[in-house]
This record gives sequence, C-alpha cells and structure tokens, in this order.
Amino acid sequence: MKKNVVITGANRGIGLSLTKHYQSQACQVTAFCRNSSAELTSTGAKVIEGVDVANDAAIKRAVQTLADTEIDLLINNAGMLMNEVLGQIDYTSIQKQFEINALGPLKITEALQRNFSSNAKLAMITSRMGSVTDNTSGGRYGYRMSKAALNIAAVSLAHDLRSKGVAVGVVHPGLVGTDMIGGVGDITPDQAAARIAQRIDEFTLENSGTFWHSNGETLPW
Repeated sequence: MKKNVVITGANRGIGLSLTKHYQSQACQVTAFCRNSSAELTSTGAKVIEGVDVANDAAIKRAVQTLADTEIDLLINNAGMLMNEVLGQIDYTSIQKQFEINALGPLKITEALQRNFSSNAKLAMITSRMGSVTDNTSGGRYGYRMSKAALNIAAVSLAHDLRSKGVAVGVVHPGLVGTDMIGGVGDITPDQAAARIAQRIDEFTLENSGTFWHSNGETLPW
C-alpha cells in the first residue's frame, strides 16, 4: 500500500523538491499550494490549489478533498520571510508572518489530525532563526518570532499526539537556495529535501519534539 504524504507550499522551492522526492519513493503525495506550477503538475502528485494557510475557508476546502484518506506523513512547509528594521517596523508584515508561519501549520495539523494513520509522522519546516540561543544578529523580527512560535507549537503537538502514535519533528532545512532568499544558499532545494526526508525517517516517539538541523545536528531552542 502506498504511503500517503501531504505537503503544504508545494509549488516551488523545498516543497516542490519534497514532492518530487516522495513521488519518487512510490508515495501518493497530496500537494497543497496557492497556485500550481508546471513543474509541480509534472510530478504526478495530487495538486490542490487555492490553499492559503492563512485563510480558514481555504484550509477547510483543502481538508475536505482528503475526506477519509489516511495520512502517513504531513509536512507543514509553507512559509513567508520578510524583513523588519527597528525604528521602521511594519507590524502588518509581522502579523502576516505569524498567520502563515505559526498559525497556518497548527490549523492544518488540527484539521487533519483525525486523518493520521497509526504511526504517522508530522514534520514542521522551521528555521534556526527561531532559536533564541542562536540569535546573535538581531533583526528579522517577524520571521524570528513566528518561527519561535511554530517551534513551541510543535513541542506541544509532540506531547498531545503521542497517545495517537504520531512522531513530531521540527526541522531547519539549512541555508537553501530558494526564491525566498534570492536563490543564494549552501545547498539546493533537492539536497535539502533529501536531508529532510532522512531526518523524517528517524522520527520516533522517543525523539518526538526534537529541533533538528537537516544535517542531523540537534539545535538549541
């Protein structure tokens, strides 16, 4: 039986690469995105467009497309990066990042929790910029704050979903050359996807709630 995988933000970057990876592993991938792309369509994944994770109605419509489908792996990948400078902070920008980076993944997870199979896994794609200990440069208020919020939500989910057998992992992909950061990075989206998939393979109830770097290191909160 094929493993059912759901990925948000799947039309480009890391989400697209994760879709390609799991499709190549003979999984059935459901790819959530706001707008599809020719490359995403070509993967053969089940593409669900119009999924804005900051929009409750869009989430409800997306969840309804899965009906009674069992989910073996949910990857909350959709995210938004903006920049705020002290003295000129755009609080609307910060609010939007919270809606997409922190509340969106929680809403998706809560809406789909009944679909989780036994021994399912949940991956939150985060950033080490959400680490308090690792913050040595300041700035990026909305992104840092929203990713820190996502991280703590993931730890709570690890506790709350343990009784259902769901292992949760929080994964920083590395500095990946995606459009979100201008295409400059240490690794490609395909390399990041392969490393993230390896970490997901290692998720267990014993290490559930761990903050991982995709290279296998554990990161400080």
